[in-house]
Amino acid sequence: MLSFAGTVIGIAILIGGGALLVRGASEVATAFGVPPVFIGLTIVGFGTSSPELVVNVVGALRGETAIAFGNVVGSNISNLGLILGTAALVCPIAMHSGVIRRELPLLLLATTMMTVMALDGVLEGRPAVIGRIDAIVLALMFLIFVYVTVLDLLRTQDGDTLLVNVAERSMLSAPVQSRMSWLFVLGGFLLLFVGGEITVRSGVDLATQLGVSTTIVGLFIVAVGTSMPELVTTIVAAVRGEPDLALGNVIGSNIFNSLMVLPASGVIAQIPAPEGGVGDLIFSWVLAAVLVPVFFFGKARLGRRAGVMLLAAYVSYVVLRLLQQ
Repeated sequence: MLSFAGTVIGIAILIGGGALLVRGASEVATAFGVPPVFIGLTIVGFGTSSPELVVNVVGALRGETAIAFGNVVGSNISNLGLILGTAALVCPIAMHSGVIRRELPLLLLATTMMTVMALDGVLEGRPAVIGRIDAIVLALMFLIFVYVTVLDLLRTQDGDTLLVNVAERSMLSAPVQSRMSWLFVLGGFLLLFVGGEITVRSGVDLATQLGVSTTIVGLFIVAVGTSMPELVTTIVAAVRGEPDLALGNVIGSNIFNSLMVLPASGVIAQIPAPEGGVGDLIFSWVLAAVLVPVFFFGKARLGRRAGVMLLAAYVSYVVLRLLQQ
């Protein structure tokens, strides 16, 4: 019970730190004249995935690569199965934005690259692993994704006005509120690292006491816990009739997990796929692949029936993985 409580407390601190970081960074960006759409694409999107990033970095530094692997793959699976399925069940999701139509294939590309890189040695009899070179290549893909996203923003917005607004507002001339917001940013980072250390340490202890692998704890406790910001954001967006935000939050989170969170830990230490990890990677890819025909050939709509199927697939996956222990 003590280890479970420590894991829950660690995840709560992570979520609080992520929320504080997003709030502070958003206020700073607003004070410097950065448009809201840019804040949504970068700060909020990446900020909600900051718990996963910190857990993975701390896990890699502590040599707990199974938690790092389970956290990323489990988060991707829960985002597409549990979170998107629940959101579609609450309110059908229609896709209209051209940005989402472009990012959906990019999600499949990122998931495919991560899976292929992990499995490239399996056919030759070598274990599945994300090495440092693989991590660097994935990180470079992430930089290209950010570049294309910002370039699209500058094409649709007044790029010159944006740059002038940022250049004219220094820290000294910005409102007092923005200076206070920097404290939120620093406090958010501090809470993230404290929460990450507690979560990884307690998660390992919990796995030992339950007699299960740390991968299972990473897949179903840490991954789902650190995905709570995405769950809340996606469901609220679906209820409010903002389908692009609901779907974009999930897609952006999975792209960030695959191209930034996993590479960040992979640069620190090689991330081998633990027992059952190959199946986890393949199932994650299947969920991403299924979304493409659903939206492109299903009248660009994720209805309640599809939501039930996603939830059923997620529950079946959870039961199967637990039976394998």
